[in-house]
Amino acid sequence: MRKWIAVAVAVLVVVAGVAAFLLLGGGPDPRAAVLRAEPSTAHYAPIATRALDPQPLTVAEMFPGPSVSAGTTRLALKATETLADCAEAAWGSALDALDGCTQALRARYESEDGEISGQFLIFNLADSAAADRLVTALRGDGFVRPAPDTPEGFDGSRSWAQARALGHYATVSWVAPVVEGGRVDLTYPQVAVDGLSLAIQRRLVR
Repeated sequence: MRKWIAVAVAVLVVVAGVAAFLLLGGGPDPRAAVLRAEPSTAHYAPIATRALDPQPLTVAEMFPGPSVSAGTTRLALKATETLADCAEAAWGSALDALDGCTQALRARYESEDGEISGQFLIFNLADSAAADRLVTALRGDGFVRPAPDTPEGFDGSRSWAQARALGHYATVSWVAPVVEGGRVDLTYPQVAVDGLSLAIQRRLVR
């Protein structure tokens, strides 16, 4: 009997370890260790639905420059892509909140010293309620996927992310160190990448 109890305990320890490993970004689908999530507000009423804002997003609109910056930090744009299948950019609980998503745009960034990697995603959803559902789902047991060619050292266990519902859009900015050990200040990198969401403001006055 004691042997079976010991085996059961060992199995639980392994399972718990694997769960923690995946949660903290050690698995093939990492998630942010720190996530801030914000629902849409009345400010975005002019683009609360796709019917009010039917023009598709473009890479040039969302990622117009070769870099983003905040404070003393500059991150260079490395790649962009437009996804017709939004499910390619998410996993887990986030997939269940993508009904009606018609496109997802994604860009990948790196700091000049190569120590920080970041990405920005924007999902084109049916309405603000759908955008809110996706932002809420990102708090669950799923998240967005790292962009293609994200450095292998991208450390989900030390990463920060910001998810926002902006009318019928949902954005996710995500930054992480790609160097081992030590504390890395992600404040400015997060602000720089998240600043890409300001492009949506121009749609409020069209």
